[in-house]
Amino acid sequence: MSIISRGFAGLSGDAARALFAFADHPWVGLFVGVLGTVVIQSSTTVTAIAVTAVGAGALSVQGAIPVILGANVGTTVTTTLVALTFLGDRVELRRALGASSIHDFYNWLSLAIFFPIELAWHPLERMSGALATQLSETSWLPDPSHFNIVQTLTNPFVDSVLALTRALSEHLGPLFNVVLGAILILVAVKYLGKLLKGLMVGRAREALTRAVGRNRYAAMATGLGVTVLTQSSTITTSVLVPFAGAGVLTPRQIYPVTVGANLGTTLTVVFAAFAAEGAGSTAQIGLQAAFVHLLYNAFAILLIYVIPVLRPVPLWLAENFARLASAHRWVIPLYLGAAFIAIPLLVIVFVGIV
Repeated sequence: MSIISRGFAGLSGDAARALFAFADHPWVGLFVGVLGTVVIQSSTTVTAIAVTAVGAGALSVQGAIPVILGANVGTTVTTTLVALTFLGDRVELRRALGASSIHDFYNWLSLAIFFPIELAWHPLERMSGALATQLSETSWLPDPSHFNIVQTLTNPFVDSVLALTRALSEHLGPLFNVVLGAILILVAVKYLGKLLKGLMVGRAREALTRAVGRNRYAAMATGLGVTVLTQSSTITTSVLVPFAGAGVLTPRQIYPVTVGANLGTTLTVVFAAFAAEGAGSTAQIGLQAAFVHLLYNAFAILLIYVIPVLRPVPLWLAENFARLASAHRWVIPLYLGAAFIAIPLLVIVFVGIV
């Protein structure tokens, strides 16, 4: 994160903003978040890069919000792909898709509710800004610009990398740092995910399977906790799909775990905000972008899950999609290809470029 921040800082203001010119249009930013997450299979990486760009002053909070919301949707495709391992049996496929696609439809519903509201009145931007300001100004909470343990530990490595890139041109050097930092984040997230999966997946599976039979809020808390430990909502949700396919667990039981996992993944981004370099106000803006992710998922839980009116909607959509897709399997590639690849590409090309 520090390498990316230094890279943005090394670019001129116009050059840094040109890298995120797409964010001038919120729909393009939204689908960049969706498509970017699908391509690299990590919403944490996409969101962390957006937060770092905000913290470095290369991207506004308003421009980052659609990217963050898009990444929240893009991450769901992996769990649906896990369900395809049951293609050989129609009944098992229906069960697995019913469990896996809850994540899809819950996040699509969250987006359908909050994205138009954010475009019209900017509540996430305003509330996250107030929260970040409160964190920075109160005496009983640490200033985020001074609360950066990760930066202290990684500064020697960062300085070594920057020393190697100083020989490059004025624009090429900082740009190389941005790209290298993004690659390092992706590698670190993937390696950490594999490492923690090896250490935790057995215990995670045991904890999750025990939790789903309890109170729905205990299941939600377990989903949150396992996601924080494994640093991946995909691991949390995917590990339960085989149980659903086998008929051991139902989509209704898995639903609250998925909701908790959605909130758990936001904490990684908050930690990333503390690694974004910058003084006072700049660090505060980066933290604000991270709080957008946290508040968005917290409000989604409150509105869609805690208040019972909308709670059945994602489950109903998932079960009906699973029933249709298991009977007509061509629906699966049509849905995945259109929702996560074709439509994002068309919007990016024709709205953002043409």
